[in-house]
Amino acid sequence: MSEPCELSAVTARRLIGARKLSPVELLESCLKRIALTNPAINAMVAMDTTRAMTEAREAEAAVMCGENLGLLHGLPIGVKDLERTAGLRTTWGSELFKDHVPTEDAPHIVSIRAAGGIVLGKTNAPEFGAGGNTTNRVYGPTGNPFDPALTSAGSSGGSAAALAVGQVPLATGSDYGGSIRTPAAFCGVVGFRPSASLVPYTDRLTGLMPWAVLGPMGRSLADAHLLLRAEVDIDRRDVFSRGDRRSVPDALMPADLGALRVAISVDLGQAPVDHAIKQTFLKKMKRLAGHFHGIEEKSPDFSGVLDVYEVFRAIIFYAQHAEKVEKYPDLVGPNVTDDVARAARFTLPDIARAHVEQTKLTKRFQTFFDDFDVLIAPAASVSPFDKRTLFVKSINGNEMSTYTRWLSITNFPSMALAAAVALPAGLDDQGLPFGIQLLGPRGSDAQLLDIAAAVEQALNSDNELARPLPNIANLDMRVQEAR
Repeated sequence: MSEPCELSAVTARRLIGARKLSPVELLESCLKRIALTNPAINAMVAMDTTRAMTEAREAEAAVMCGENLGLLHGLPIGVKDLERTAGLRTTWGSELFKDHVPTEDAPHIVSIRAAGGIVLGKTNAPEFGAGGNTTNRVYGPTGNPFDPALTSAGSSGGSAAALAVGQVPLATGSDYGGSIRTPAAFCGVVGFRPSASLVPYTDRLTGLMPWAVLGPMGRSLADAHLLLRAEVDIDRRDVFSRGDRRSVPDALMPADLGALRVAISVDLGQAPVDHAIKQTFLKKMKRLAGHFHGIEEKSPDFSGVLDVYEVFRAIIFYAQHAEKVEKYPDLVGPNVTDDVARAARFTLPDIARAHVEQTKLTKRFQTFFDDFDVLIAPAASVSPFDKRTLFVKSINGNEMSTYTRWLSITNFPSMALAAAVALPAGLDDQGLPFGIQLLGPRGSDAQLLDIAAAVEQALNSDNELARPLPNIANLDMRVQEAR
C-alpha cells in the first residue's frame, strides 16, 4: 500500500474494524490526495474538512472503545452536489443556489451518516444534472483523471473523477439517462443504477415519474455494493420506495458465467454509437466470450423510445425549472433553458401517447429477459471529449438532434426502468477508459449484482480488460506546467 486513500473501501473498512487503520489516518490521506489532484481535475468542490476531522476522531475513539461499528464506519464519502447535505453548501451547480446551505440531509445521506460514513465534501455536477458534461457557472468544469483537458462526463462526473484518483473511497451518484454510467465509463470506475427507489428519492418534484434514481459509485463493485447496503431503506415520502433489503444481498456471490444466457448489443438497435466504440466493444466481448457458455447479439425492441424520453424529460424539467427560467433567465444555463423551451412543443395527446408507449416498452424489456439473464452494451457512445464542449454534436457524421441524444445508449434502458451496472473494461482505441453496462429488468438487482461480480472478476483477470489507473504524478505535473 502506497497511500491509505488508495485502499478499496471494503479493505479500509476491514482494517479500521481490526484497529490496523485509523479513520484519522485515512481522512488525512484523502485530504492530501485532494490537495494534490483537485487543482487538475476540479472534482471535489465544497468541503466539510473541520466536521469531517471531528467525526474521524470520534470514529477512531469508537473503535478503540470497542463500540459497535456501522457498515461505513470511518470512511470518507463524496456526495454529489445535487444531494442535500446539512450544514454544507449544496448548489445544484446553479448560480441561483451558489450560497445555499441546507439545514437537513437528504434521506440517503442520513442513512450514510448513520452507517458511520463521514461526508467529506461535495462532488461537482452540471447545473441541475442537465447534461453529460460536468460543468457549471458556480464551480467550472471537472476534468478527466486520464487527461484533464477532457470531460469526466456527467452528471456524476465529479464523483467518478474523485474516485478514480483516490480522493475518497466512496461517492454518491444519481442516474436519469446515464448520469452514473457515462461518468463511470469515462473515468474507469464502477457505478450502479438500482431499480427505481431502491434507494429512496424524496426530492423528486414529479414523484410519479421514477426514472431518476440514486445509486452508489466506487472503484470496484464490492465498494459500490457496500455503499448501496447503507443507502437502501424505505421512505414513505417516495411513493415507489420499497427498500427491501433482500434486494441487496449482504455479500456478493459471483454467478457462474458458464451457465448464463448472455445478449450483447453495440447500439441497442438504434442508439448513435461511434464506429470506433462499436469495434472496441466487440473486441472486448470477443476476449470475454470464453467465460460464457455463449453470446448472442440481440437487443430489446426500443421502438418509440425517443418520443417517450423527450416527452417525459420535458415534463420533469418544466415542472422543476420553468419558473426559474421565466424569472431569472440570465442565471439559468443553456441546457436547462433548452429543456424547458422544448416542453412547450408537446400536447396532451403527445403526453398520453408517451405513457402508452412507455408501458409497452417496459413490458417488452421485461419479456426480453425471459430468454436472457443479462444484456451487455457499451456504457458510453463516444470517447471522452474536450471539457469545453458542452455536448457531443455529431456521431459518425450524423448531427445530434438534442444535447442529450448522444446519451441514448444509456437513456434507452432508463425509460424501460432497467437496473444497470457500469464496469470499467480497459482502454479504448484512443487509450482512454472504456466501460460496459450490464442491464437487467426492474427488480433484478440482486441477480444483476452477482452477475456483475463474476464479470468484473473475468475482466480483471485480463490485462487488456482490467480497470485502468490514472497517472497521479502526471496530473500534478500538468498543474505545475499550467502555473
